[in-house]
Amino acid sequence: MRGAGRFRLPWRRERRTAAPAPLPSPVRRHVASVELGPRAVGRAREAVAAQLPAAGVAPGSAFADAVLLVVSELVANVLRHADRSPVMDVGLTASGGHLVVGVADAEPRLPDLSEEGMGAGLRMVTELAAEYHGEVSAEPAVDRSGKVVLVRFELPAERA
Repeated sequence: MRGAGRFRLPWRRERRTAAPAPLPSPVRRHVASVELGPRAVGRAREAVAAQLPAAGVAPGSAFADAVLLVVSELVANVLRHADRSPVMDVGLTASGGHLVVGVADAEPRLPDLSEEGMGAGLRMVTELAAEYHGEVSAEPAVDRSGKVVLVRFELPAERA
């Protein structure tokens, strides 16, 4: 096959390809089950604090302190309002520049998140979330009886 290398087939031209789409940021999720009782707030805070570095949050930063204060308040609300829950799940999810704290319990009643319906604790949680371009929501649990309260934050640019 002489000269075969000189002939160029039209369908073999170099094609320009678009740059590959950036991969989505990984999702980091941690859930700890915490028994209700006098040490529940401390245990929930410890579980979340241990996972903050993996989520890109600097321990001891103002943002870390805000997240831990939110955890304390949400767990205290479970202790006050969801006494039929023997255990609560405290979750931390980080992805795409956002951090979500979730506290799930067995009480099906959703909290009133209106300005008039919130107590001082949830009002403070809402203000902390807003400070970091976030929000507070509550929804029925998907796989069991109960609810989950979610607090979404935008991770600070310096991830601190």
